[in-house]
Amino acid sequence: MYKVGLLGAGRIAGVHAAAISSNPHSTLVAVSDFIPENAQRLASEYGAQARTTEEIIADPSIDAVLIATSTDTHSGLIEAATAAGKAVLCEKPVDLSLERAKACQAEVAKTGQPVMIGFNRRFDPNFSAMQASLAAGEIGKPELLSITSFDPAPPPVEYIKVSGGLFRDMMIHDFDMANFMMGEAPVSVSAFGSSIVDPAIGEAGDVTTAVVTLTYADGRIAVIKNSRRAVYGYDQRVELLGSEGLLQAQNMLENTVVKSTTSGVSSAKPTYFFLERYMPSYATEWAAFIEALRGKTTMPVTLDEGVAALAMAEAATLSAKTGQPVALKDML
Repeated sequence: MYKVGLLGAGRIAGVHAAAISSNPHSTLVAVSDFIPENAQRLASEYGAQARTTEEIIADPSIDAVLIATSTDTHSGLIEAATAAGKAVLCEKPVDLSLERAKACQAEVAKTGQPVMIGFNRRFDPNFSAMQASLAAGEIGKPELLSITSFDPAPPPVEYIKVSGGLFRDMMIHDFDMANFMMGEAPVSVSAFGSSIVDPAIGEAGDVTTAVVTLTYADGRIAVIKNSRRAVYGYDQRVELLGSEGLLQAQNMLENTVVKSTTSGVSSAKPTYFFLERYMPSYATEWAAFIEALRGKTTMPVTLDEGVAALAMAEAATLSAKTGQPVALKDML
């Protein structure tokens, strides 16, 4: 039984607490947060202790930590936890700074401790089935990947100012999904963005609408489309054309009822946002982490893969500013 400390007690930490506690091989023993009352509330819900982050990391009886704190703390906490001999699952991204993330990568390598980055969409049953079908050769060689990811509404501008920008905060999930499907990182990143949804977001230095094209050494292409506004719901689709067929993962709908009348055919809207859409993936993600710790599998999303996705986000940010493609090797 792995004893786990949870760093952070916000909304996503609550999701992780449930996943940790429901797994037969892990138990939540401690929770920390910069607001002690939040840590106490979440810890009490799961029969754990509210402790400081420093106490959790220093406790030799705790085997692993899950980091669900603000992004600017991720690298430092990964380093501290691995130096203390703990396994780590950290929410994405590794950091807002690529240089800081690479420094973290180097420090963790010295410890030999396992680190997994929380790109939960890999564990969505639809996307994982799609990747399994691809790996089995059912559509031949992948040639053209299309990823659509639209949020239902933009976040507050105050959040935008500290988020690191759309490419690092939102599209980074899609960069990792592209790597998951294509089996490797691209050689070139071209990005275009605008702030047509909310001019205030543009004034804060970010974009609301973006398209990125990824090119691969063998000629394959991936296209990612992001928007901060889709009034009909959370639009999450992936399509992959191969040499021998096509794979598609469609939206999850609020219900499966389809109405057909003389006026036309209609169905329900997509689920509203990420917790409704991806809730099952968090439990599967944690289970995959535990299975890797038990030696049953390899670590499914490594720190190196987390840094690669961040490098793609950095390249996209630079490309959108300059209007020129960016070679990924120049980022790594």
